[in-house]
Amino acid sequence: MSGRESRSAFVVVGGGAMGLAATWQLARAGHEVTLLERFERGHPLGASHGATRNFNNAYGEDHYLDLLQAARAGWDDLARATGEPLLRLHGLVTHGDDATVGHVHAALTERGERADVMSAAEARTRWTGMRFDGDVLFTPEAGVVRADAALEALERAARAAGADIRFGHAVLGIEETGEGVRIAVDAGGERYDLGADTVVVAAGAWTTALVGGALPLPRLTVTEESPAHFRPRSDLDVWPSFNHLVSGDAPGHAPNPGHVYGMPTPGEGVKVGLHHVGAVVDPDRRTLRPVPELAARLHDYVAEWFPGLDPDSAAPISCTYTSTESEDFVLDRRGRIVVGAGFSGHGFKFTPAVGAVLAALATDDAAHAAAPFRLLG
Repeated sequence: MSGRESRSAFVVVGGGAMGLAATWQLARAGHEVTLLERFERGHPLGASHGATRNFNNAYGEDHYLDLLQAARAGWDDLARATGEPLLRLHGLVTHGDDATVGHVHAALTERGERADVMSAAEARTRWTGMRFDGDVLFTPEAGVVRADAALEALERAARAAGADIRFGHAVLGIEETGEGVRIAVDAGGERYDLGADTVVVAAGAWTTALVGGALPLPRLTVTEESPAHFRPRSDLDVWPSFNHLVSGDAPGHAPNPGHVYGMPTPGEGVKVGLHHVGAVVDPDRRTLRPVPELAARLHDYVAEWFPGLDPDSAAPISCTYTSTESEDFVLDRRGRIVVGAGFSGHGFKFTPAVGAVLAALATDDAAHAAAPFRLLG
């Protein structure tokens, strides 16, 4: 290799939400950490861009509810550290599968969380811009994460704690050595090696290409998804965040096509998305354009279920999902390589907690994530 050589105790690969969160958690604990991000700040080519993400607490599994509790504390810590409020808790409605609604309601109330079940008619009276199917779960301590603001806050807090964050530094290869890990980097045509004791890989759609040969990763499928913002017909309607379990058949977070989600985004309208229906793509060869058939399906869905939105006003968004078959995350370590991957279109709300888990895995050989998040083999 040509160019300079250097070393950092910890290197994080990937400067999206999870990589920035791991960097912040490592730096705030006093560790030397360098983050390498292939693209420039604020790029739209991964899964972390955009103004809002659902802060959805409608989960029935303990491992997600534990992670969600840690994430809420982490968002509050980050807000205090940066003076930037990052959560907007206007509530969440979940409907479409009475069994799932009942299971999630029981799981939340058992933990002392606020959660109420109402009829579709009661919900329609309260949220006049929406239609509902079956029992409706309302969780007032949910809403949205201000995603763009969160990325800025994570970077600012990590830098303030001493992290070295390098945008435009593409990782070409990762190799374990007898002395640690060697990372080959290209920065605008200048190549160099960066050594580390441990590397944390949070590279989203590029994870398999970087470390698929070194770790027993599950299959990570990359799809291009196309939610859209729709214009409200009236300024008088109140909008919660929402989950519509159109084909719900699982007692937890309903990992299946047909699930529809969304949230209000001030200045942009109401975001509505069909969950996990996009085409499989190469992340380096995306069209960044909605598929006409899926756009038509989304239009028809909004026309049927949202009388308060103009279905002809769609402003499409392009993003990627990197998903495991179960839609559970991958949070684990092998040797000197830690990986966070497979966030499957529902990970952003957990960002500070995921960062804390990745940092713990990097610094403590005895640390483990919850069993559903661990690698097999």
